[in-house]
Amino acid sequence: MKKIALSVLMTALLAACASTPAPVTDPNANQTTGNTSNTGSEITTVDATGTTGVKLDPRLSDPSNILSQRRVYFDYDSFTVKSEYDAMVQAHAKFLVERRDYKIILQGNTDNRGTAEYNLALGQKRADAVAKLLLALGVNENQIEAVSFGEERPLENGDTDEAWERNRRADIVYNGEQTK
Repeated sequence: MKKIALSVLMTALLAACASTPAPVTDPNANQTTGNTSNTGSEITTVDATGTTGVKLDPRLSDPSNILSQRRVYFDYDSFTVKSEYDAMVQAHAKFLVERRDYKIILQGNTDNRGTAEYNLALGQKRADAVAKLLLALGVNENQIEAVSFGEERPLENGDTDEAWERNRRADIVYNGEQTK
């Protein structure tokens, strides 16, 4: 029990020492949930040296292709992936199975309610929930990294239902993309 408490404390301290987070890119600029819209952000690509312009499969950014949808939203205090995201997750799984050289980072996020420690844990559970679905659909575990940003990378600031709804999410970010 002491080890768990120490681990949570260390995570919280590291999070508290982190610099101000960079604004988050919206990988689903055309995806909506409820009556909120995801607009205004874009993903740039970079190579390992930091040079912009890495060429990714164009379907990943084509708004008419389901692969351009990269965001799974969650209910309050939940890490259950809703069935409305099944088709999107299945499309990404098929894409990754066909392209074993592609990798993704699943970024779990929360709204600003709850403690930093709780939100980091919940964000991780959200990223892990999407990862489990992708693994069940045949994606190689070497292609997936799941991380949590907790409440540190909000899409929308504020203490409104709409802001909280947009911030409860897991983002799918392909290797070579950089959020800005």
